[in-house]
Amino acid sequence: MDVIDGVRDRAGYPWRILIDMDTLSPAGRSERMSRVRSKDTKPEWTVRRLAHSMGYRYRLHDARLPGKPDLAFPARRKAIFVHGCFWHRHGKRCPLTRLPKSRLDFWRPKLERNHERDAINRRLLRAAGWQVLTVWECQTGDAERLGARIAAFLG
Repeated sequence: MDVIDGVRDRAGYPWRILIDMDTLSPAGRSERMSRVRSKDTKPEWTVRRLAHSMGYRYRLHDARLPGKPDLAFPARRKAIFVHGCFWHRHGKRCPLTRLPKSRLDFWRPKLERNHERDAINRRLLRAAGWQVLTVWECQTGDAERLGARIAAFLG
């Protein structure tokens, strides 16, 4: 734990603040992070199953398109990105969007770069004549609502 001295409360009394660092060893953190998937995630599978059950066929992670959309519908010129709320910075009101408690100097820029890269990829796809739908991880819990949204987008 790191200690910060010289911090004062509202009344002006000095405090010593203890800051929790990572609870895992570097090897343990590396092993845990290696289990984080970038493809074939549970939210992505939910969207795939819904689109397929509605009769739509798609290409997965088409490398010819900016950002390699999770689902691409080339004949319709439509693409769907399925984003994890944590990794792609969904919004302040989303319960899955939070910042880690340690190493903010590493995490904040990394997550902001992900968010900026997503915006650039959407702009590039739109400039190429594609329509883009972003489905957030927190939106995959309500399959009926999500199905209606996908049908409206692809219809």
